[in-house]
Amino acid sequence: MSGTTYLKLILTLGSLTALGPFSIDMYLPGFPAIARDLHTTVPQVAYSLSSYFIGISIGQLIYGPLLDRFGRKYPLYVGLLIYIAAALGCFASASIDALIVWRFVQAIGGCAASVAAMAMVRDLFPVSDIARVFSKLILVVGLSPLIAPTAGGYLTAALGWQSVFVSLAIIAVLILTAVRFTLPETKGPDPSHVLHPVLILRNFWSILRTPQFYTYTLAGSIAFSGLFVYISGSPVVFMEYFRVTERQYGWIFAFLAMGLIGASQMNTLLLKRYRSEQIVLAAMTCQSLIGLFFYMGITFGWLGLGGTIATIFCFLSCAGLTMPNSTALSLAPFERNAGSASSVMGAMQMGIGALATVVVGSLDAHSAVPMAGAMAMTAILGLMILTCGSRMMRSMQLSKAAS
Repeated sequence: MSGTTYLKLILTLGSLTALGPFSIDMYLPGFPAIARDLHTTVPQVAYSLSSYFIGISIGQLIYGPLLDRFGRKYPLYVGLLIYIAAALGCFASASIDALIVWRFVQAIGGCAASVAAMAMVRDLFPVSDIARVFSKLILVVGLSPLIAPTAGGYLTAALGWQSVFVSLAIIAVLILTAVRFTLPETKGPDPSHVLHPVLILRNFWSILRTPQFYTYTLAGSIAFSGLFVYISGSPVVFMEYFRVTERQYGWIFAFLAMGLIGASQMNTLLLKRYRSEQIVLAAMTCQSLIGLFFYMGITFGWLGLGGTIATIFCFLSCAGLTMPNSTALSLAPFERNAGSASSVMGAMQMGIGALATVVVGSLDAHSAVPMAGAMAMTAILGLMILTCGSRMMRSMQLSKAAS
């Protein structure tokens, strides 16, 4: 394909992938304002973030089979229309319960974008190039934490938190237009994919039983849930614990995102010398050590605002290396049912992330210790699963070679 066509594909696929993070990051600075207007607390507002993660987790299991059965674009159109309607529902919410429900619906619609984007990458590019493509997508996705919280902070201060959801609806309309005119249909309808619940579950089970899939998906999802813990806990930690303003929080969030973005782009260079398996292991080892240091530093008072920002920056840098490589390794064994594999992987990522945010939200809301402890735990547990799974795969390969 030509350079112009390739650039259009990357930008549009990246925009689809970025819709979810944008939907999360843009309203974070508005948590205190939402709490005041809806007569609740910031931890209660954080449950609207958890409901979003739960909605994505459930929705991805729905869209995967639909994308394999009806092609990539039509289910994507439906999902984006649901997202737009739900964003307007969030705008009109008069209670925290209504906001939580509408955020769940918004996630159900929006998750079609990320599932379709991952499936299309698997359709369009050879296995050897997938990790590099995902690294480039993260560069586009990286605009979300750079722009979204800062823009959300200014919008909230100038026009109120409701304006954030109007902006998200407009962004989704623009993405829908780009999909219509720049993305090809990478896989047409396939009537052999029967949408019977038993057959769908059987297909999911066959995906889950693939050792390479469950090793890298489970390890990567648990390690990456540290990012969700940070996203969920950061409004409380920075705006209530360290007493920064909404606008300052937006700039801090944007700076920390540079770690994620920079590492994901460095991954492209590392792949010229190292395999994805090597990069994932090294990144998750470093992430575990950094997470443990962060927890100890917060617990014993070693870290102030500057030290906290620096440590989280390093932690997110490791996540920027883990994400594209674990995703590529998870999807590599699949071709015909890449949509279903993408949905199962996404459901695991978001489900584990949602669980982590709920756990953190239920703990002490006036301390940074719960967030630091959860981030350390996710990194260490992910590394343990990766180590055990890798050993098991090597043992299986040796057994096959011997036979």
